[in-house]
Amino acid sequence: DGSTVALGPLLAGLEVGLKRAAGQPAPTVEAPIDPLYAVTIAEVLGTSFLLARDGDGSRATLGPGGCWDDVDDPQNYTLLGPPSPIPDAIANGAMDGVLLGARLAQAPTPLADLLRGYYRTGNSTEEGRPPSSYRRRDFGVLTGPGKLEEEVAAMLRVLRVLPPTRELLEDVGPEEVVAIARQAARDFTEVYVECPAIVPRCMWGARPYRGTPRPLTLPLGSVYIHHTSTPSAPCRTFAACARDMRAMQRFHQDTRGWDDIGYSFVVGSDGYLYQGRGWHWVGAHTKGYNSKGYGVSYIGDFSDALPDPDTIALVRDELLPCAVRAGRLHRNYTLRGHRQMGHTDCPGNSLFREIETWHGFK
Repeated sequence: DGSTVALGPLLAGLEVGLKRAAGQPAPTVEAPIDPLYAVTIAEVLGTSFLLARDGDGSRATLGPGGCWDDVDDPQNYTLLGPPSPIPDAIANGAMDGVLLGARLAQAPTPLADLLRGYYRTGNSTEEGRPPSSYRRRDFGVLTGPGKLEEEVAAMLRVLRVLPPTRELLEDVGPEEVVAIARQAARDFTEVYVECPAIVPRCMWGARPYRGTPRPLTLPLGSVYIHHTSTPSAPCRTFAACARDMRAMQRFHQDTRGWDDIGYSFVVGSDGYLYQGRGWHWVGAHTKGYNSKGYGVSYIGDFSDALPDPDTIALVRDELLPCAVRAGRLHRNYTLRGHRQMGHTDCPGNSLFREIETWHGFK
Protein backbone atom coordinates (compact mmCIF):
# COMPACT_ATOMS: atom_id res chain seq x y z
CA ASP A 1 0.00 0.00 0.00
CA GLY A 2 3.05 2.29 -0.21
CA SER A 3 3.83 2.29 3.50
CA THR A 4 6.76 0.61 5.26
CA VAL A 5 6.03 -1.45 8.37
CA ALA A 6 8.54 -2.77 10.92
CA LEU A 7 7.66 -6.38 11.70
CA GLY A 8 8.82 -6.40 15.35
CA PRO A 9 5.96 -4.40 16.91
CA LEU A 10 3.47 -5.79 14.39
CA LEU A 11 4.20 -9.41 15.29
CA ALA A 12 4.33 -8.60 19.03
CA GLY A 13 0.85 -7.09 18.81
CA LEU A 14 -0.45 -10.13 16.92
CA GLU A 15 0.97 -12.41 19.62
CA VAL A 16 -0.82 -10.53 22.41
CA GLY A 17 -4.07 -10.65 20.44
CA LEU A 18 -3.78 -14.40 19.89
CA LYS A 19 -3.02 -15.03 23.57
CA ARG A 20 -6.02 -12.98 24.61
CA ALA A 21 -8.25 -14.86 22.20
CA ALA A 22 -6.98 -18.13 23.68
CA GLY A 23 -7.74 -16.94 27.21
CA GLN A 24 -4.13 -16.91 28.39
CA PRO A 25 -3.59 -14.66 31.43
CA ALA A 26 -1.51 -11.52 31.01
CA PRO A 27 1.75 -11.25 32.98
CA THR A 28 1.33 -9.69 36.42
CA VAL A 29 3.10 -6.37 36.92
CA GLU A 30 2.80 -3.78 39.66
CA ALA A 31 1.59 -0.94 37.48
CA PRO A 32 -1.73 -1.29 35.63
CA ILE A 33 -0.50 -1.84 32.09
CA ASP A 34 -2.02 -3.13 28.86
CA PRO A 35 0.35 -5.71 27.33
CA LEU A 36 -0.88 -4.84 23.83
CA TYR A 37 0.51 -1.31 24.15
CA ALA A 38 3.55 -2.37 26.19
CA VAL A 39 4.95 -4.60 23.43
CA THR A 40 4.08 -2.33 20.50
CA ILE A 41 4.52 1.36 21.36
CA ALA A 42 4.60 2.22 25.09
CA GLU A 43 8.11 0.97 25.91
CA VAL A 44 9.87 2.43 22.88
CA LEU A 45 7.94 5.70 23.10
CA GLY A 46 8.71 6.15 26.80
CA THR A 47 12.37 5.25 26.27
CA SER A 48 12.75 7.64 23.34
CA PHE A 49 11.50 10.66 25.28
CA LEU A 50 13.33 9.57 28.43
CA LEU A 51 16.67 9.51 26.56
CA ALA A 52 15.99 12.98 25.08
CA ARG A 53 15.05 14.71 28.33
CA ASP A 54 18.58 15.77 29.36
CA GLY A 55 19.88 16.54 25.90
CA ASP A 56 20.32 19.83 24.06
CA GLY A 57 17.25 19.26 21.94
CA SER A 58 19.21 17.75 19.04
CA ARG A 59 18.28 14.14 19.79
CA ALA A 60 15.37 13.03 17.61
CA THR A 61 12.43 11.46 19.46
CA LEU A 62 10.27 10.52 16.46
CA GLY A 63 10.96 9.72 12.80
CA PRO A 64 12.34 9.99 10.24
CA GLY A 65 10.76 8.32 7.24
CA GLY A 66 12.75 6.37 4.73
CA CYS A 67 12.84 5.03 1.19
CA TRP A 68 13.45 1.78 -0.61
CA ASP A 69 16.08 1.62 -3.34
CA ASP A 70 13.64 0.55 -6.08
CA VAL A 71 9.90 1.18 -6.33
CA ASP A 72 9.15 -2.06 -8.20
CA ASP A 73 11.77 -4.38 -6.65
CA PRO A 74 12.65 -3.00 -3.20
CA GLN A 75 15.70 -4.54 -1.50
CA ASN A 76 17.28 -1.96 0.79
CA TYR A 77 15.64 0.65 3.01
CA THR A 78 17.42 3.89 3.95
CA LEU A 79 16.30 6.43 6.54
CA LEU A 80 16.03 10.03 5.35
CA GLY A 81 17.71 11.56 8.40
CA PRO A 82 19.18 10.92 11.86
CA PRO A 83 17.34 7.98 13.44
CA SER A 84 15.24 8.12 16.58
CA PRO A 85 14.10 4.98 18.42
CA ILE A 86 10.79 5.43 16.55
CA PRO A 87 11.33 5.95 12.81
CA ASP A 88 8.17 5.96 10.71
CA ALA A 89 8.38 2.22 10.03
CA ILE A 90 8.35 1.47 13.78
CA ALA A 91 5.40 3.83 14.25
CA ASN A 92 3.48 2.11 11.45
CA GLY A 93 4.28 -1.33 12.83
CA ALA A 94 3.22 -0.30 16.32
CA MET A 95 -0.10 1.15 15.18
CA ASP A 96 -0.78 -1.91 13.05
CA GLY A 97 0.19 -4.20 15.93
CA VAL A 98 -2.31 -2.49 18.24
CA LEU A 99 -5.11 -2.49 15.65
CA LEU A 100 -4.64 -6.06 14.45
CA GLY A 101 -3.89 -7.40 17.94
CA ALA A 102 -7.13 -5.88 19.22
CA ARG A 103 -9.02 -7.35 16.26
CA LEU A 104 -7.56 -10.82 16.85
CA ALA A 105 -8.47 -10.69 20.54
CA GLN A 106 -12.11 -10.09 19.62
CA ALA A 107 -12.40 -12.49 16.67
CA PRO A 108 -9.59 -14.96 15.97
CA THR A 109 -8.82 -15.05 12.25
CA PRO A 110 -6.23 -16.99 10.23
CA LEU A 111 -3.21 -14.69 10.10
CA ALA A 112 -2.79 -14.97 6.32
CA ASP A 113 -6.38 -13.80 5.79
CA LEU A 114 -6.01 -11.03 8.36
CA LEU A 115 -2.82 -9.62 6.82
CA ARG A 116 -3.91 -9.96 3.19
CA GLY A 117 -7.20 -8.25 3.96
CA TYR A 118 -5.57 -5.45 5.94
CA TYR A 119 -2.78 -4.60 3.50
CA ARG A 120 -4.70 -5.78 0.41
CA THR A 121 -1.65 -7.65 -0.85
CA GLY A 122 -2.26 -9.06 -4.30
CA ASN A 123 -5.29 -6.82 -4.76
CA SER A 124 -5.35 -5.91 -8.44
CA THR A 125 -8.62 -3.98 -8.34
CA GLU A 126 -8.97 -0.23 -8.22
CA GLU A 127 -11.92 -0.38 -5.83
CA GLY A 128 -11.51 1.06 -2.38
CA ARG A 129 -8.57 1.85 -0.14
CA PRO A 130 -6.78 -0.85 1.86
CA PRO A 131 -7.71 -0.76 5.58
CA SER A 132 -4.03 -0.10 6.38
CA SER A 133 -4.31 3.35 4.80
CA TYR A 134 -6.69 4.25 7.66
CA ARG A 135 -4.20 3.20 10.37
CA ARG A 136 -3.69 6.73 11.71
CA ARG A 137 -7.39 7.46 12.01
CA ASP A 138 -8.25 4.04 13.44
CA PHE A 139 -5.39 4.10 15.95
CA GLY A 140 -6.54 7.54 17.13
CA VAL A 141 -10.12 6.31 17.56
CA LEU A 142 -9.05 3.18 19.47
CA THR A 143 -6.36 4.78 21.60
CA GLY A 144 -6.68 8.53 22.06
CA PRO A 145 -3.90 10.66 23.62
CA GLY A 146 -5.23 10.05 27.15
CA LYS A 147 -4.96 6.28 26.80
CA LEU A 148 -1.52 6.53 25.21
CA GLU A 149 -0.24 8.81 27.98
CA GLU A 150 -1.56 6.41 30.62
CA GLU A 151 0.17 3.42 29.00
CA VAL A 152 3.52 5.22 28.56
CA ALA A 153 3.46 6.37 32.21
CA ALA A 154 2.68 2.84 33.37
CA MET A 155 5.48 1.45 31.22
CA LEU A 156 7.98 3.94 32.65
CA ARG A 157 7.08 2.75 36.15
CA VAL A 158 7.78 -0.83 35.04
CA LEU A 159 11.10 0.19 33.43
CA ARG A 160 12.14 1.73 36.77
CA VAL A 161 12.45 -1.75 38.29
CA LEU A 162 13.96 -3.63 35.34
CA PRO A 163 17.77 -4.00 35.42
CA PRO A 164 18.48 -2.81 31.84
CA THR A 165 16.63 0.48 32.32
CA ARG A 166 16.70 1.05 36.09
CA GLU A 167 19.68 3.41 35.80
CA LEU A 168 17.91 5.64 33.29
CA LEU A 169 15.14 6.38 35.78
CA GLU A 170 17.16 6.73 39.00
CA ASP A 171 16.80 10.51 39.17
CA VAL A 172 13.36 10.77 37.53
CA GLY A 173 10.61 11.57 40.00
CA PRO A 174 6.92 10.64 39.69
CA GLU A 175 5.96 14.11 38.42
CA GLU A 176 8.60 13.98 35.70
CA VAL A 177 7.41 10.52 34.64
CA VAL A 178 3.95 12.00 34.12
CA ALA A 179 5.41 14.95 32.18
CA ILE A 180 7.50 12.67 29.93
CA ALA A 181 4.48 10.46 29.22
CA ARG A 182 2.30 13.48 28.44
CA GLN A 183 4.88 14.94 26.03
CA ALA A 184 5.45 11.59 24.32
CA ALA A 185 1.73 10.93 23.84
CA ARG A 186 1.06 14.47 22.60
CA ASP A 187 3.94 14.50 20.12
CA PHE A 188 3.18 11.01 18.78
CA THR A 189 -0.48 11.93 18.32
CA GLU A 190 0.37 15.18 16.52
CA VAL A 191 2.85 13.52 14.15
CA TYR A 192 1.24 10.14 13.49
CA VAL A 193 -2.48 10.56 14.17
CA GLU A 194 -3.46 14.15 13.43
CA CYS A 195 -1.14 14.61 10.43
CA PRO A 196 -1.50 12.63 7.19
CA ALA A 197 1.12 10.28 5.78
CA ILE A 198 3.11 11.85 2.93
CA VAL A 199 4.89 9.56 0.47
CA PRO A 200 8.40 11.01 -0.07
CA ARG A 201 9.78 11.62 -3.54
CA CYS A 202 12.15 8.67 -3.49
CA MET A 203 9.28 6.29 -2.75
CA TRP A 204 7.30 7.21 -5.87
CA GLY A 205 10.42 7.15 -8.05
CA ALA A 206 11.00 10.87 -8.65
CA ARG A 207 13.71 12.10 -10.97
CA PRO A 208 16.19 14.61 -9.50
CA TYR A 209 15.34 18.31 -9.44
CA ARG A 210 16.90 20.14 -12.36
CA GLY A 211 18.89 23.19 -11.38
CA THR A 212 18.86 24.78 -7.91
CA PRO A 213 15.57 24.95 -5.97
CA ARG A 214 14.55 28.26 -4.43
CA PRO A 215 13.60 28.16 -0.74
CA LEU A 216 10.23 29.38 0.49
CA THR A 217 10.00 31.88 3.35
CA LEU A 218 7.80 30.24 5.98
CA PRO A 219 5.13 30.45 7.17
CA LEU A 220 3.20 30.94 3.94
CA GLY A 221 -0.11 32.76 3.76
CA SER A 222 -1.93 30.90 0.99
CA VAL A 223 -2.96 27.52 -0.38
CA TYR A 224 -4.03 26.96 -3.99
CA ILE A 225 -6.17 23.92 -4.83
CA HIS A 226 -5.80 22.20 -8.22
CA HIS A 227 -6.90 19.08 -10.03
CA THR A 228 -4.70 17.31 -12.55
CA SER A 229 -7.28 16.95 -15.35
CA THR A 230 -4.68 14.62 -16.91
CA PRO A 231 -4.50 11.99 -15.46
CA SER A 232 -8.28 12.28 -15.50
CA ALA A 233 -9.09 9.24 -13.32
CA PRO A 234 -8.41 9.12 -9.57
CA CYS A 235 -5.66 6.66 -8.59
CA ARG A 236 -6.70 4.15 -5.92
CA THR A 237 -3.55 2.12 -5.34
CA PHE A 238 0.03 3.07 -4.48
CA ALA A 239 1.31 1.59 -7.74
CA ALA A 240 -1.17 3.63 -9.80
CA CYS A 241 -0.53 6.87 -7.90
CA ALA A 242 3.25 6.45 -8.15
CA ARG A 243 2.92 5.93 -11.92
CA ASP A 244 0.81 9.08 -12.19
CA MET A 245 3.37 11.06 -10.21
CA ARG A 246 6.19 9.94 -12.53
CA ALA A 247 4.08 10.73 -15.62
CA MET A 248 3.29 14.24 -14.35
CA GLN A 249 6.93 14.89 -13.50
CA ARG A 250 8.02 13.79 -17.00
CA PHE A 251 5.40 16.09 -18.57
CA HIS A 252 6.36 19.07 -16.41
CA GLN A 253 10.11 18.60 -16.96
CA ASP A 254 10.27 17.38 -20.56
CA THR A 255 7.29 19.13 -22.18
CA ARG A 256 6.83 22.23 -20.04
CA GLY A 257 10.57 22.65 -19.42
CA TRP A 258 10.16 23.13 -15.67
CA ASP A 259 12.76 22.15 -13.11
CA ASP A 260 10.49 19.58 -11.47
CA ILE A 261 6.90 18.50 -10.96
CA GLY A 262 5.11 21.75 -10.27
CA TYR A 263 2.88 20.97 -7.28
CA SER A 264 3.91 21.15 -3.65
CA PHE A 265 1.80 18.10 -2.80
CA VAL A 266 -0.44 15.75 -4.77
CA VAL A 267 -3.45 13.90 -3.35
CA GLY A 268 -4.14 10.30 -4.31
CA SER A 269 -7.41 8.47 -3.73
CA ASP A 270 -5.44 5.67 -2.07
CA GLY A 271 -5.33 7.48 1.28
CA TYR A 272 -1.92 9.10 0.86
CA LEU A 273 -0.43 12.44 -0.06
CA TYR A 274 2.57 12.51 -2.38
CA GLN A 275 5.47 14.93 -1.99
CA GLY A 276 6.11 17.15 -5.00
CA ARG A 277 8.24 20.23 -4.27
CA GLY A 278 7.35 19.74 -0.60
CA TRP A 279 7.22 22.15 2.32
CA HIS A 280 10.37 24.16 1.69
CA TRP A 281 10.82 24.82 -2.05
CA VAL A 282 9.11 27.19 -4.48
CA GLY A 283 6.85 25.29 -6.88
CA ALA A 284 5.44 25.91 -10.37
CA HIS A 285 1.72 25.53 -9.73
CA THR A 286 0.10 28.98 -9.71
CA LYS A 287 1.77 31.53 -12.00
CA GLY A 288 2.70 34.71 -10.17
CA TYR A 289 1.97 33.21 -6.77
CA ASN A 290 4.35 30.26 -6.45
CA SER A 291 6.39 31.83 -3.66
CA LYS A 292 3.29 32.94 -1.72
CA GLY A 293 1.55 29.62 -1.16
CA TYR A 294 1.48 25.86 -1.47
CA GLY A 295 -0.05 24.21 -4.53
CA VAL A 296 -2.04 21.10 -3.64
CA SER A 297 -3.47 19.06 -6.51
CA TYR A 298 -5.95 16.19 -6.54
CA ILE A 299 -5.20 13.46 -9.08
CA GLY A 300 -8.18 13.28 -11.43
CA ASP A 301 -10.62 15.50 -13.34
CA PHE A 302 -13.19 16.87 -10.89
CA SER A 303 -15.26 19.00 -13.23
CA ASP A 304 -18.36 16.85 -12.83
CA ALA A 305 -17.63 14.65 -9.82
CA LEU A 306 -16.01 15.03 -6.43
CA PRO A 307 -13.11 13.11 -4.91
CA ASP A 308 -14.13 10.53 -2.30
CA PRO A 309 -15.15 12.11 1.04
CA ASP A 310 -12.06 10.61 2.74
CA THR A 311 -9.83 12.06 0.03
CA ILE A 312 -11.37 15.51 0.50
CA ALA A 313 -10.85 15.24 4.26
CA LEU A 314 -7.18 14.30 3.77
CA VAL A 315 -6.42 17.91 2.81
CA ARG A 316 -9.23 19.84 4.53
CA ASP A 317 -9.09 18.15 7.94
CA GLU A 318 -5.54 16.81 8.11
CA LEU A 319 -2.93 18.46 5.88
CA LEU A 320 -3.96 22.09 6.38
CA PRO A 321 -4.40 22.00 10.20
CA CYS A 322 -1.14 20.04 10.44
CA ALA A 323 0.70 22.69 8.39
CA VAL A 324 -0.62 25.42 10.70
CA ARG A 325 0.49 23.56 13.85
CA ALA A 326 3.95 23.00 12.35
CA GLY A 327 4.38 26.72 11.58
CA ARG A 328 4.47 26.19 7.80
CA LEU A 329 1.17 27.95 7.16
CA HIS A 330 -0.23 31.08 8.81
CA ARG A 331 -3.13 30.45 11.15
CA ASN A 332 -5.24 32.90 9.14
CA TYR A 333 -4.20 31.52 5.75
CA THR A 334 -6.20 32.17 2.58
CA LEU A 335 -7.39 29.25 0.44
CA ARG A 336 -8.28 29.68 -3.23
CA GLY A 337 -8.92 27.61 -6.31
CA HIS A 338 -6.44 27.84 -9.18
CA ARG A 339 -9.10 29.48 -11.40
CA GLN A 340 -9.20 32.51 -9.11
CA MET A 341 -5.54 33.22 -9.86
CA GLY A 342 -5.48 32.78 -13.67
CA HIS A 343 -7.33 31.79 -16.83
CA THR A 344 -8.17 28.14 -16.17
CA ASP A 345 -11.08 25.90 -15.19
CA CYS A 346 -8.91 24.19 -12.57
CA PRO A 347 -9.77 22.68 -10.07
CA GLY A 348 -12.99 21.73 -11.91
CA ASN A 349 -16.50 22.98 -11.13
CA SER A 350 -17.40 20.26 -8.62
CA LEU A 351 -14.20 20.51 -6.61
CA PHE A 352 -14.30 24.32 -6.71
CA ARG A 353 -17.81 24.35 -5.24
CA GLU A 354 -16.56 22.00 -2.53
CA ILE A 355 -13.57 24.14 -1.48
CA GLU A 356 -15.83 27.20 -1.27
CA THR A 357 -17.06 25.63 1.99
CA TRP A 358 -13.56 25.14 3.48
CA HIS A 359 -11.95 27.18 6.21
CA GLY A 360 -9.91 30.06 4.78
CA PHE A 361 -11.63 30.19 1.38
CA LYS A 362 -11.90 33.69 -0.09
